[in-house]
Amino acid sequence: MTEVTLVPLAPEDRSQFVLDNQEAFNYGALEEFGLRDDHFEEEGEIISRETIEGSIDRGEAYRIMKDGQPVGGVVIKVDGNRGDLDLLFVSPRVHSKGIGYAAWCTVERMHPEVTVWETVTPYFEKRNIHFYVNRCGFHIVEFFNSHHPDPNDPDAAHETDEQFPDGIFRFEKRIVHTHKGHK
Repeated sequence: MTEVTLVPLAPEDRSQFVLDNQEAFNYGALEEFGLRDDHFEEEGEIISRETIEGSIDRGEAYRIMKDGQPVGGVVIKVDGNRGDLDLLFVSPRVHSKGIGYAAWCTVERMHPEVTVWETVTPYFEKRNIHFYVNRCGFHIVEFFNSHHPDPNDPDAAHETDEQFPDGIFRFEKRIVHTHKGHK
């Protein structure tokens, strides 16, 4: 497996973390939509600085490091046995090298108390959907869209110009811990 480390996000790295996250998210959107601008939260960005910073402020943020260099980032929230993968991104320059999967495995090892992980991704992010389902063991459990808004998002039911009107998948990964030595 690819060797990576997760380093807590330092205040002086916050701005670059945001820019790196935006670059990674824009890459997927631009691959799917080209330069159409109806999926952007703010001018030229699929995910706004405000959204990323809010995620950082409410969770645990880490830089994904490989060979001493930042190659991505992750933001998680843990509450007892439940965890939320809020953001996970890898620089497009190092895609398909096992970095995202290695980072995810590290997150799971850091929080063995978590038995249910949750995350979401837009319907068009085929790369993310493949990653979560086929690599990390998540299952798609819900599809939020205009006919089935996210009940935890107070704005979702009232938005007429949603960022992703065609929907967002919600994923869960349930971890069953087996106890060895018991018959």
